Amino acid sequence: MNNHSGDIVIVDDNPNNLRVLGIMLQRFGYKIRPALNGETALKSIRTNPPDLVLLDIRMPDMDGYEVCRQLKLNPTIAEIPVIFVSALQDTEDKLMAFKSGGVDYITKPFQLEEVLARVDTHIRLHQIQRDLQRLVDERTHALTVSLFTLNENQKRYSHILEQTIQALALTIEKRDPYTAGHQSRVSKLAVNIAREMNLTDDFIEGLRLGAMVHDIGKIYIPAEILNRSGQLTAIEFSLIKTHPQVGYDIMKDVAFPWSVAEMIYQHHERLDGSGYPRGLKGDEILLEARILTVADVLEAMASHRPYRLAVGIEKGLEEIQRGAGSCYDAAVVAACLRLFENGENPLAEIIDEPMSNELLL
Repeated sequence: MNNHSGDIVIVDDNPNNLRVLGIMLQRFGYKIRPALNGETALKSIRTNPPDLVLLDIRMPDMDGYEVCRQLKLNPTIAEIPVIFVSALQDTEDKLMAFKSGGVDYITKPFQLEEVLARVDTHIRLHQIQRDLQRLVDERTHALTVSLFTLNENQKRYSHILEQTIQALALTIEKRDPYTAGHQSRVSKLAVNIAREMNLTDDFIEGLRLGAMVHDIGKIYIPAEILNRSGQLTAIEFSLIKTHPQVGYDIMKDVAFPWSVAEMIYQHHERLDGSGYPRGLKGDEILLEARILTVADVLEAMASHRPYRLAVGIEKGLEEIQRGAGSCYDAAVVAACLRLFENGENPLAEIIDEPMSNELLL
């Protein structure tokens, strides 16, 4: 009757007990490995881990309790189930067996049916646990590989995205050389403001990329208007005011993980509804756009334009402070002011030459 399978180490200092128990289990299909003492048993178990250990308690040199404790100290074999088989019947002996790491206890003289039932149960449980662990390890390895691949793809995607954003920003600068570096400086200032406000890294990354292309809609504006010196006419200014809408239309179908298109659309909106193109008010305006607005206004006032000269960073700070709570988000303005009060100047590369303030874009 070979309806069972499994590898069992039997440990007993009595050769007759080994023989009798071994023959019984072999008849039912188990592979038996006998050991007359604890040292031999541990060596055999470490060399070739079995599915189960049947362990006597009273043995010379090393008793069954110590054999079990030694086995459980080794992480490579600690999960092997140990069933104690002993003539000792006191509750204390049984408790000691379980405390040392045993999973079951069979009292001698034993019944064949009982031994088979317990052996079969614990071998099956051990095999199930081992199979589950193998499955977990395989899935964990597969997940690790997938995550690594995902991370690598994410890095490549981020790099490509960064290059694309820079290419778009450069395209605008080529058409409007007088504002070269404007988007980059606005992005840098906006990032510093967001950090001062303790916003999340993910939020800041989206803001950084959105700010780098916030004027992309100016690609629609004729170069002669962008580059012409002197006061703009009302018609020319109304044409320039279309760039947030154009920028939104260009970017709205790009699957960014951030609201980049809306940042572009809203960066000339004002809290009191006086901005353009939609006249949004208060919380209708994204926080990213509110930060971008302050950074854009300050950089614009500090920089030269073909149609007017710079008025300087100090005047720019006065402007955003004057409009805090009405035109500009008060918390954003406060964070921006703290940057400069603390000695930081994200716009340090700009030559500050205060002149007249005719128009801010």
